[in-house]
Amino acid sequence: MKTESKLTLYETDYQEWIETTLQHLREQNFHQLDLEHLIEEIEAMGKSDKRELQNRLIILLMHLLKWKYQPANQSSSWLATIDEQRRQILFIFEDSPSLEKNFLATISDKCYQMARKSASKETKLPLGVFPESCPFCHAEIFDLDFYP
Repeated sequence: MKTESKLTLYETDYQEWIETTLQHLREQNFHQLDLEHLIEEIEAMGKSDKRELQNRLIILLMHLLKWKYQPANQSSSWLATIDEQRRQILFIFEDSPSLEKNFLATISDKCYQMARKSASKETKLPLGVFPESCPFCHAEIFDLDFYP
C-alpha cells in the first residue's frame, strides 16, 4: 500500500484528476498526463458499455420470452420494460455503432441462454418451454413495434 505522501491525484481526488487530465489534453501537455490511469479509465469505459448492453439485452429477451410464452400474464409493466430496454439499447448503438456491428453477434447466444433461464425462473415454466435457440430475429428484437 502506498504511503500518504506517494498517493497520486487519481487516488486522492478523482474529480480533480479528471479536470486536470482534461486540461492537459486540451493544452496538449501530453508529457504531464497520468497515462497509466488514463488508459485504465478508457478500458473501463469500454467494458462498462459492453456490460450495459449485455444486461439490457438479457432483460429484453427475458421479457420477450415471458410475453410470448405466458400471454395470460402480459402486463403493462412487461410492455414498459420491453420498450425501455429497446430504447436504451438503441441509444447505446447510436453512440457506439461498433457494439452492434461487432460485439452483438458474439454475445447474443450467451445473453439468450441467460434470459431463457431467468424467464423460466420468473414464470415458473419448465426451461424446456423456451426454445434452445432464440426464436426472435435481430430485426424483431430491436423493432419498437414488435411484440411476439
